[in-house]
Amino acid sequence: MAGAPANVRALLAAASLRLDGDAARSEVELLLAHALGTSRSWLYAWPEHVPTPAQQARFAELVEARVRGEPVAYLLGEREFWSLRLVVTPAVLIPRADTEVLVEQALARLPAATALQVADLGTGSGAVALAIASERAQARVLATDASPAALALARRNAHDLRLANVEFAQGDWCAALGSRQFDLIASNPPYIAEGDPHLLQGDLRFEPRAALGSGPDGLDAIRAIVAQAPRHLLADGWLLLEHGFDQATAVRALLADAGYREIGSARDHAGHERVSGARRPRA
Repeated sequence: MAGAPANVRALLAAASLRLDGDAARSEVELLLAHALGTSRSWLYAWPEHVPTPAQQARFAELVEARVRGEPVAYLLGEREFWSLRLVVTPAVLIPRADTEVLVEQALARLPAATALQVADLGTGSGAVALAIASERAQARVLATDASPAALALARRNAHDLRLANVEFAQGDWCAALGSRQFDLIASNPPYIAEGDPHLLQGDLRFEPRAALGSGPDGLDAIRAIVAQAPRHLLADGWLLLEHGFDQATAVRALLADAGYREIGSARDHAGHERVSGARRPRA
């Protein structure tokens, strides 16, 4: 970027040429706005503005990091999910739009203004737990994760969003629930097969492997949750699981083999079956 004209318009034009893909322009706008401590709309209003040398240097660092493949969400330190601004770091998976289907399916099963008990297993940044808590103020949401760093970040996000109906517990899947039972348990567990080449591509290279891969077929974590969840669900409680776009049939089979009732799947906005769920097995 050395030698490039120093106004906003020129900086954006030069940086856009460094990145590949249809999102290049929007990404460099986000990075420049972050370096300037302003908004993308401000960039459009003031294209002739000349950033300070320090701001230009910071922008150049961000662009170089993105050229190396580092995710924009980690470079910005935040990601929006369910209209909530979440702080994210490399300690947690980056929240994605597909996971909003999990929130939608949970809310459809959680009547408003009702004191319900909800658990989110493997909460990461807290995205699912905090989205549910923001929509169901009377519900009590327990967010769990095996990672202390992830739980610390989820707590920070809950504090920043002033959501007081969320609590946190450390542990691997249902082990964190103790003897408690819930009206609904939701989880976006790791579900990528360990040998999947996608783990070595794009943003996934920089995200925590424990939050992505789960055994030879990607279903080890889901198997564990399906097996453990019944004793933590109330009589008509629901288990909802996000999974890969091609795993719905396998997940429904796991639920059926374990005796769950009212098994079904919901599609994401691309038409893929993304979330499968069912009621607790009969005693």
